[in-house]
Amino acid sequence: MNKTDLIEHIARQADISKASAARALDSVIDGITASLVQGESVSLVGFGSFSVTRRAARAGRNPRTGAVIRIGATSMPRFRPGKALRDALV
Repeated sequence: MNKTDLIEHIARQADISKASAARALDSVIDGITASLVQGESVSLVGFGSFSVTRRAARAGRNPRTGAVIRIGATSMPRFRPGKALRDALV
């Protein structure tokens, strides 16, 4: 399922237009993104939680030359599924 399929599903389930469903989905994605940028976590009970984890700088190797390279520190988004989602997939 891609974003277009999800918008169509939302529109059918909520009995709203596709344009309204697209705005609603974009709003949810923007809200989650804004919270993560501020360093906050987002919990959707039963679905899961989004958070930001920090990866430390580390040394790596260039696979072509074998030379040691420095990989900088970075922030990564993380998703942990909730119990209801995990149970639905069993």
